[in-house]
Amino acid sequence: MEWITLILTVSIVIISFHLLFGKRSHPNAPPCVRGWIPWFGAAFEFGKAPLHFIQQARAKYGPVFTVVAAGKRLTFVTLNEDFRAFFTSKDVDFEQAVQEAVHNTASISKDCFYKTHPTCATVIKGRLTPGNTAMLSVHLCEEFNDHLENFGSEGSGQLNEIIKSVMYPAVMSNLLGRCNSPNNALTRQEFLEKFTTYDEGFEYGSQLPDMFLKCVSATATILLKAAIIKHNYDKYLPNYGLLLLWASLANAIPITFWAIAFILANPEAYKIAMDQINKTKVTLDDLQHMPYVKWCIMEAIRLRAPGAITRKVVRPLKLQNYVIPPGDLLMLSPYWAHRNPKYFPDPEDFKPERWEKADLEKNVHLEGFVAFGGGKNQCPGRWYAVMELHMFVALILYKFEFTPLDPVPKPSPLHLVGTQQPDGTCTVRYKHR
Repeated sequence: MEWITLILTVSIVIISFHLLFGKRSHPNAPPCVRGWIPWFGAAFEFGKAPLHFIQQARAKYGPVFTVVAAGKRLTFVTLNEDFRAFFTSKDVDFEQAVQEAVHNTASISKDCFYKTHPTCATVIKGRLTPGNTAMLSVHLCEEFNDHLENFGSEGSGQLNEIIKSVMYPAVMSNLLGRCNSPNNALTRQEFLEKFTTYDEGFEYGSQLPDMFLKCVSATATILLKAAIIKHNYDKYLPNYGLLLLWASLANAIPITFWAIAFILANPEAYKIAMDQINKTKVTLDDLQHMPYVKWCIMEAIRLRAPGAITRKVVRPLKLQNYVIPPGDLLMLSPYWAHRNPKYFPDPEDFKPERWEKADLEKNVHLEGFVAFGGGKNQCPGRWYAVMELHMFVALILYKFEFTPLDPVPKPSPLHLVGTQQPDGTCTVRYKHR
């Protein structure tokens, strides 16, 4: 009994100290959800279902609020008029916000990341312009076709796994070169399993397997060699290659899943999409004649956008009537931003036709759409991403007729980083056309 009394006494002392002498916020700081456990704060409640927590906190505390979790202060901004400051203010910094995660998941040192990231981002943006993306599309289309033929004439399986089995090897070959990709079914399966495990644990700091470094070193050398060796960090070339590969697949695969699942579940959308697809042979030029398929993809991105993107506040930042203190992680949720009925009427509904108002050929999106970020740190691979999604969805629907055996699953409420994952199975039966 004595040890129980001791534990209770220590707990009371710690909590009392936290309440009496804990760090006090700036008098004009936003409302703060602290929890009652020192350091952990609201981490347990927040971690159970972060997307739901954000929604509930906004309803209770207003459009700007801070969550203390695991020693960090996360300040969420939810009004569209504040998004410009998030993306362009000099009082916030992207590199400082993500450096720790990059170190944890790709083992890239702080010094290396700060010195090389701006140059690397510029190089990737230059390599993946719309013009260069068009050059990659011919080979990517060949890769998609080759791997789709492995399905045979008919079969069944989990839609997500079917998509992975094609997109993983095809995109790897397209970006890394076929000679640097897993070259047999067993190696491809091993890579797929390890990459899936790595991807699923990415936001929790999963560690990269050694086989990744062997596969991705070539593409990093081609794309980023000059930027990284310039600063004498050539040993990190494979690590950067891994991040490039992860960025090209981690969000593309679940969005492809959602786009196809939504189309199959909506008879009207399916008919319109197939009317356009069946008039073509699905080449890059043909994609221009399938705008509705692209609208379906953009609508899937809108509905299943990342739970949060982040910047670090480096100087006091004024938003609304609040002052956000330096050191806070400023958080913006594209997932909830895309549910603002002011910009997206009937926000929970799958309505591809809403994208008719956008000029997607000139990469002009709908107002309020922030899935690709903004400012100088906007996603550098967005043109390649949209192209690969558009091509794959069109090709697989052109080649196969699908029959859904499960309803479209709900999104998992557990993920803040990256596109939302399905919370359940989605079995389909397919037959070659």
